[in-house]
Amino acid sequence: MVLRLAAALGLVLPVFAVAAAPAGAETTRIVLVTTNDLDRMEEMDGRGGFARLAAVVEERRAGEDAVLFLHAGDALSPSLLSSFDEGRHVIELLNMMRPDAFVPGNHEFDFGPEVFAERVAEAEFPVLAANMRTPDGRLPNGIAESLSLQIGDLSVGILGVMLDDVGERSTPGGWAFLPPLPVAERVAAALREAGADLVIAIAHTPLEQDLDFLRSGAFDVVVSGDDHVLTTLYDGRSLLVESGGQAEWIQVVTLSVEKLETSVGWRPRLVTIDSATVEPDPQVAARVAAYEQQLSRELDVELGRTSTELDSRRIAVRGRETTIGNLFADAMREMTGADAALLNGGGIRGDKVYPPGSRLTARDVLTELPFGNRTVLLEVTGAQLRRALENGLSQVDEVAGRFPQVSGLVVTADLSRPVGQRIDELRINGLPVDPAARYTLATNDFLAGGGDGYDVLTETETLVPASEAGLMAGQVVAYIRSIGYVAPQIEGRLRLK
Repeated sequence: MVLRLAAALGLVLPVFAVAAAPAGAETTRIVLVTTNDLDRMEEMDGRGGFARLAAVVEERRAGEDAVLFLHAGDALSPSLLSSFDEGRHVIELLNMMRPDAFVPGNHEFDFGPEVFAERVAEAEFPVLAANMRTPDGRLPNGIAESLSLQIGDLSVGILGVMLDDVGERSTPGGWAFLPPLPVAERVAAALREAGADLVIAIAHTPLEQDLDFLRSGAFDVVVSGDDHVLTTLYDGRSLLVESGGQAEWIQVVTLSVEKLETSVGWRPRLVTIDSATVEPDPQVAARVAAYEQQLSRELDVELGRTSTELDSRRIAVRGRETTIGNLFADAMREMTGADAALLNGGGIRGDKVYPPGSRLTARDVLTELPFGNRTVLLEVTGAQLRRALENGLSQVDEVAGRFPQVSGLVVTADLSRPVGQRIDELRINGLPVDPAARYTLATNDFLAGGGDGYDVLTETETLVPASEAGLMAGQVVAYIRSIGYVAPQIEGRLRLK
């Protein structure tokens, strides 16, 4: 049987194996508490966050003899505090919760391989990534392929692998990532050969690869991350679980395992916990509150200064090229490596003027970009890019929020012409845009989803989706801090008449 659980249901659901367990054997219970894609330390609208997850883990540990807390990756980024401490607070919170195994995701490399190595050195829990290699071809320090645990008379092997396209999603430098399934199958076979009765694979991989893990039959349980989708798939032989994201929902699997001399049988029971029903763990909640106070202090620390005026007034950002729009779009393009960047003027909300010489803080950035948007990366044709910009220029007289602020582009347009026919010329990085050519475009997830009339962007290929993207505000913070003194100019990116 195959089951897919929708997050909205919050079901408590028993699942039974098709094959019967051996009769007459002693039963060993092993409880797996699983999580993944948890970068937000605080709860949101009474759901998710570290403190509620910690409460579930501690409750199970208090009531069961064998509990394994397994984390399937994407923790260090993106969050606003991580833009200041490069994920150090996440490791400190996880150290309080003591995962039995953690597998990195692509976001563990958002600050580069050196910072990743620092965070691994700070971890007081096993970090598994069998398919990760440093430039000289070895496993990094502090990383293991697998671990073996003895639970009663059972030997349990746990291995970890991660997706192999980290270089396209993050910044791992020269580190390499081998194809995950072949590596996982090799490690699983070695664990079986060494006497493992049960093999658990933790895989930070997308769903299409998860299905290959399930079909292979090499693993009893696959704990996955990356998709941010609450998922349970069971084929009578292997079980796949993913807990969505941000610990809003928590998958708890109880394995009843029975061992005879020549065989091992097991049957799973799944409970999906809505974290809104859980009282936060007080110790972890107190630590999160302390980090929130630290963040509040960090928000007022100077990132840099501007040597030119920044104008975020509504009439400006929704009707003409602005220095602040150029600054934000440049940050998006720089941080993603895109050919061009586009954001909607309506997403800039400070409605104020920063005179030359003004100090800029993270609080200023959050005031200007308050919506928590993420910067996605799209592949667009020249024709699609032109249609998107025609939409952006379609309601200038109404001072509409769709007005484009751009980077890497020069748009020449006549606003007296009919809507959809206003652009005379479009250049990208100085060259005329070829309607058939393909370009990379950084934009926010609101526009990528068709917001503000940008429906054409929903027809493009997504290279970095919102689930994998960095916070736009965090990117702007990092960009300003890296430069120190910013000096955006009006450059003729939008030549409107």
